[in-house]
Amino acid sequence: MTTANRRTIASFHLVRYAGTGAMRHMGFDRPVLRRTGGLLFWRLLGTGRGASMTLGADLRRWAMLAVWREERHLDDFLRRSPVADRWRNEASEHWQVRLAPLASRGRWGGTDPFGTGRPTAAEPFSGPVAVLTRASIRPARLLAFYRSVAPVQDALLRQKGCLASVGVGEWPLARQATFSLWRDAASVREFAYGGLAHRRVIERVRSESWYSEELFARFSPYGSEGTWDGTDPLG
Repeated sequence: MTTANRRTIASFHLVRYAGTGAMRHMGFDRPVLRRTGGLLFWRLLGTGRGASMTLGADLRRWAMLAVWREERHLDDFLRRSPVADRWRNEASEHWQVRLAPLASRGRWGGTDPFGTGRPTAAEPFSGPVAVLTRASIRPARLLAFYRSVAPVQDALLRQKGCLASVGVGEWPLARQATFSLWRDAASVREFAYGGLAHRRVIERVRSESWYSEELFARFSPYGSEGTWDGTDPLG
């Protein structure tokens, strides 16, 4: 898996199965994804039960974040891959969206998978926005991190501009992320800087060095398909 460049697109897939046995797909899908043409970066992710990062896992719902060299590679994956075929035929619910990277800051596994190379504040944009935040939490800071989740999640659920949000993770407890959809960039800024709970957590993250690695990325979402908890939040 390599770093993306500015011609690439990303995609996010959220899949719910009827039973908890779907966990086995996390192992079986990896060799298939490694052989997928044009797939530059990918992560198979578990999900939390709520709208943010929580200690409880939803064993029926799984996610994939992917970066593609060109859009045609994503199209080919969706038409031909046994992974995508299973989503269509076995999942009780499936939602996906295409993501045009606007800007990113930080690293995931030592690279910037979205390759924008610009700070988020430098990218003017109007329309719906998708946001990915991801962090590797230092073991000594895990307790402080999870104690801080509840007030931030409550503030997120009250934020009028947030269309949908899900907590995802690639490793239990210590490598966590949130994928969220927003009405516009102003709604993102209002949550990030207008809410006291979120500002306090960010101050502690910086002053107490909670993360060994982190990434923040913004996207223009388009081409959504399927449903997420019964509806398409971008519909």
